[in-house]
Amino acid sequence: MPHPLYVAFIWHQHQPLYKSPDSGISVSRSKYRLPWVRLHGTKDYLDLVLMLERYPKLHQTVNLVPSLILQLEDYIAGTAFDPYLEASLMPVEQINHQQREFIIQHFFDANHHTLIDPHPRYAQLYQQRQEKGQAWCLTNWQEQDYGDLLAWHNLAWIDPLFWDDPEIATWLKQGKDFTLSDRQRIYSKQRQILSRIIPQHRKMQESGQLEVTTTPYTHPILPLLADTNAGRVAVPNMALPLQQFQWEEDIPRHLKKSWNLYIDRFGCAPRGLWPSEQSVSPEILPYISKQGFKWICSDEAVLGWTVKNFFHRDGAGNLQEPALLYRPYRLETPSGDLAIVFRDHRLSDLIGFTYSAMPPKHAAADLVGHLQAIAKMQKDHPTEQPWLVTIALDGENCWEFYPEDGKPFLEALYETLEKESRIKLVTVSEFIEEFPATATIKADELHSGSWVDGSFTTWIGDPAKNRAWDYLTQARQMLANHPEATEENNPAAWEALYAAEGSDWFWWFGEGHSSNQDAIFDQLFREHLCGIYRALNEPIPSYLKQPVEAHEARPDHAPESFIHPIINGKGDEQDWDKAGRIEIGGARGTMHNSSPIQRLFYGVDHLNFYLRLDFKTGIQPGRDLPPDLNLLWFYPGKTMHNSPLPLTDVPDAAPLNYAFHHHLEINLLTESIQFQEAVENNQWQNRSSRAEVALDNCLELAIPWADLQVSPDYPLRLILVLSDEGRFSSYLPENALISIEVP
Repeated sequence: MPHPLYVAFIWHQHQPLYKSPDSGISVSRSKYRLPWVRLHGTKDYLDLVLMLERYPKLHQTVNLVPSLILQLEDYIAGTAFDPYLEASLMPVEQINHQQREFIIQHFFDANHHTLIDPHPRYAQLYQQRQEKGQAWCLTNWQEQDYGDLLAWHNLAWIDPLFWDDPEIATWLKQGKDFTLSDRQRIYSKQRQILSRIIPQHRKMQESGQLEVTTTPYTHPILPLLADTNAGRVAVPNMALPLQQFQWEEDIPRHLKKSWNLYIDRFGCAPRGLWPSEQSVSPEILPYISKQGFKWICSDEAVLGWTVKNFFHRDGAGNLQEPALLYRPYRLETPSGDLAIVFRDHRLSDLIGFTYSAMPPKHAAADLVGHLQAIAKMQKDHPTEQPWLVTIALDGENCWEFYPEDGKPFLEALYETLEKESRIKLVTVSEFIEEFPATATIKADELHSGSWVDGSFTTWIGDPAKNRAWDYLTQARQMLANHPEATEENNPAAWEALYAAEGSDWFWWFGEGHSSNQDAIFDQLFREHLCGIYRALNEPIPSYLKQPVEAHEARPDHAPESFIHPIINGKGDEQDWDKAGRIEIGGARGTMHNSSPIQRLFYGVDHLNFYLRLDFKTGIQPGRDLPPDLNLLWFYPGKTMHNSPLPLTDVPDAAPLNYAFHHHLEINLLTESIQFQEAVENNQWQNRSSRAEVALDNCLELAIPWADLQVSPDYPLRLILVLSDEGRFSSYLPENALISIEVP
């Protein structure tokens, strides 16, 4: 009988250490800088496994990071207090002006489409802030407005799975006029939900439906703890910190602490380890094996680098070399063998970044369709060992963008998979115990890299990231200079070190990622470093009293993540906050001072390419702006038909004199589009397009990748040209092209 297609879902639950080491308050009250452990704990960790429990045939793996578990326990005990919680529990008549500013600025920190808009009173307050501004709210809001906002900020983060709770149902129906007593009860309800998380995971692991794994103690990038020069394996010319960080001995410390904490909470030893950010290198493997772990996971990019194979996909996104990825491998280490599985990056990203923008049943059907296609490929290419498709991703942040926190999507997915006999969901340990790895990778041949392009550039190589590594190196050396400071007699120094070695601080420093809390992450990193010096009674270096970098808005930057804007011409700030941005008018020299276009936003997901143009106030197409906008693409290094720009009076200068492959013309007066593709003899041929365009406060555009008919991983270059009745007028961005990668 042929094997089914085995699928291993691994959900990674992680929050960095928000607990401040120098808050100066009692042992019974810990100061937390940010609320995300409490809020994500209320919304994301318990519901995921409770939904799964309804489908006992479906087995999965959940990774719980030790630093997350410890912080959950602080909140359950009632000893953790963050600024958001303190404001929520304060009588509104006692809130001062500074606290009111904080509440107005931060108590809408949520995706408004899914967490704010569904609740009329919360949405009303949000619209007032967006449309009338923070100053208006400060002047006009009454005490009850603040009381309702404080309540809704906490209520909205309670997962829909719990809305049938009588108290929660009453609050949702009430909608407004919340009292301090209501807010206190909401906080108690949060703690009740948090208290069920670990017991529910343990119960489901004991029943065999769940495998719970762990991560190095505070989520450090282990290969960089071993040697920061590991950054140059994937990027040979990487700029490294001034001082080499090389503290391989910290690796077994992190592993042992996570191992012991796991045994204490779950009553058994862990089998799997999720290396932080799926980061691996030959140097860390013996420590993992020696500690007793049986398997680890990483990304397909790491496997690709290791076996020198680029994983190509067809037009539907399915792998062309599936047998290479869909199997476990045996790693031979001096401390014993270790199994490793590599995730399907695209399938994982579809859940993490794309399916939230699709109707839930359509999204679930799309994922199952991909798995069915893989199952058919397995049937057509039978092997002695069955295939294992690993889908591994962040198990918390993506749900904020799904309707009802992903509940309709997961229910549709699980109902379909439970009926699909050709697909079997398993834990990783179940699979490798029944089908041990037959393919081998020698430990010293494993690539040093992470899930991000198979490199470490997200955590090292940028000036700000390198500066942080230098600060960490100095502090680690200071601790080494005090051999008398052991973990037994000076635990504060070591806990501060472990916290500072966490990956999250380096993620936010420098280019690549940004949030409203960048300055707080910077502060926390330096607080943990200061904690090392303080515990050793050493003077704190003056540089730790200054931010690692200046936290200012960057006018021009590349996309930071996938985006899913609603195309309505409104220019919603949350829809575009992770998009690439290019300043045009008044920001790029005298040539563009008079440009009617102020800035350009661009971004992608697996479905579309997105573009937004912001115009100066009062600009009208056809009067202040040429009526036609032309988008022209070419594909560097690819052989295909290309044709010159189909306009007259075009200057003979780069990049306008390039030849292009696709041309989309938008009439800004009618919002109609014409789409063309280059053919032979420098001609253009009309094609149909499903592009969406909307013009209101700004111009927003979505162009399906299916229109362009290009393979995944193709590089694209784009230029925008304004024209009037077929005559060239101007182009943007100035002397540049927008560089895009097809997901």
